[in-house]
Amino acid sequence: MRAESEYFSTARRRLRTLLAAAAPDYPGEPTWEADSRLVQSGALTEQQLLELYSRAWETSPVDEDEFPVPEPFPGGSFEFFNANSCLPAEWDDDSITFLVVDPYRLEQLSYLVHRTWGKQANFRFVRRTFLERLLSKLQSSGEESEVVNAEDENTLRSMAGEARIVRLVNDIFTRAIELGASDIHIEPGEEQVAVRCRVDGVLTEILSCPLSQFPAIASRIKLLGGLNIAESRLPQDGRTNVQLGRQVLDMRISTIPILTGESIVLRLLNQEAISFDLETLGMSAAHLAQFRRLIRIPHGIILVVGPTGSGKTTTLYSVINQLNDNRKKIITVEDPVEYKMHGLCQMQVNAKIGVTFATGLRSIVRQDPDIILVGEIRDRETADIAINAALTGHLVLSTLHTNDAVGAVTRLLDMGVENFLVSSALYGVLSQRLVRKICTECGGSGIDNGKNRCRRCNGSGFKGRSGIFELLFLDDELRAAVNRSASSSELEEIAIRHGMVTLQQDGEAKVRAGITTQEELNRSTAEL
Repeated sequence: MRAESEYFSTARRRLRTLLAAAAPDYPGEPTWEADSRLVQSGALTEQQLLELYSRAWETSPVDEDEFPVPEPFPGGSFEFFNANSCLPAEWDDDSITFLVVDPYRLEQLSYLVHRTWGKQANFRFVRRTFLERLLSKLQSSGEESEVVNAEDENTLRSMAGEARIVRLVNDIFTRAIELGASDIHIEPGEEQVAVRCRVDGVLTEILSCPLSQFPAIASRIKLLGGLNIAESRLPQDGRTNVQLGRQVLDMRISTIPILTGESIVLRLLNQEAISFDLETLGMSAAHLAQFRRLIRIPHGIILVVGPTGSGKTTTLYSVINQLNDNRKKIITVEDPVEYKMHGLCQMQVNAKIGVTFATGLRSIVRQDPDIILVGEIRDRETADIAINAALTGHLVLSTLHTNDAVGAVTRLLDMGVENFLVSSALYGVLSQRLVRKICTECGGSGIDNGKNRCRRCNGSGFKGRSGIFELLFLDDELRAAVNRSASSSELEEIAIRHGMVTLQQDGEAKVRAGITTQEELNRSTAEL
């Protein structure tokens, strides 16, 4: 048996030294409240603080993603563990190793454990929200989930304001930011609530919690987004900003009713993490040079095409960022306005009051713009107005949902736009997809240093994404082919003969360069 008093005194001295080095402005004697303020202010992340605790107590940190839910400890009660913010993770005849969050209560906990079970207490540090999730699972394992009356707004508000729910929701946001996620999906099932994040285009489950917590989680998110917390039968949409430490997170919130409750999806719009720079999109040097020449045309239409989630909006904003200066009037009409950029006049589509792409675009052309960005050409009316604007001296940028570049031509024709108008107004089409990049830390293995899960890519083998591109220029031969209603295959044949690199070819070049893998390329281009 170790000398308890000396053990805790030594650990606390080590912690004071570590905190003083990590946070020079630390206010006096270390306390749990002071440590929490460090995290709230952004001076340290919660994970960094846990690492300091682990070093002070000379124990190993917990990998939450691979840590199994502990078995119930025989002879222990939920009330004891909840009151002392601890949970037994493993034990033998002599000792119990506890998951804990507060290093300043460990001496008292050690005394209680020795008095109650006659064992030595060892400790491993975890985040408070992680411990609370495990405790909730322990509590709910033998209980029926509470059924909450969705009409009882006061009850929902009270649940949403509970400290543990506020911490849990903030923890979901924080983990999503750390992973570099673009979306958070919160989905109630038959027994559990699954929380998944879309990272580099692929969904990954980050945590699950008891179904009984879903009404409180949903209500908390709805309150943040200004939604009706008592309404779960109709879809709702909202938007909010959340302050997390020093970072402000802009989120779009969408809810829809499903059989097991509501599906909640949050789109994360982290302005600080996005760089609207053409050079960071992943274009080859040849593509970049060609595209820069294309966007310098004074008037005409340039389209960016691809499926949902292929990075079209980022490409368009990168173009706008390149062209934006105080000598040009740039107006956008979008659904929704995802990113705010200085120097632009940005209009939000609102179909409820009659503001559509077509009506918005019709008004924009009377505002004397130089450049117009239309979020998407969805119908004949919008296409006609965009083409008319392009033919009367405006540069029009927009998107279409097509599989390849020549598909944009046939899509406009299918909408009913006359051949000669398409051939006259359309100057170029950029088709794109996104592929995940091989992690530079682990080389794609997902294992760091040959033994541990790679922290940079979270064990996936991929970190970040790169575009693959296909750039179509409408030259005289292609314009003539459009005028005589040539097929898509003939248009593609002419474009390739004139030097167009296809999406598949650009992707294969990135595979050869070691940027991505053949399997990832196949996944991204499966529909081609």
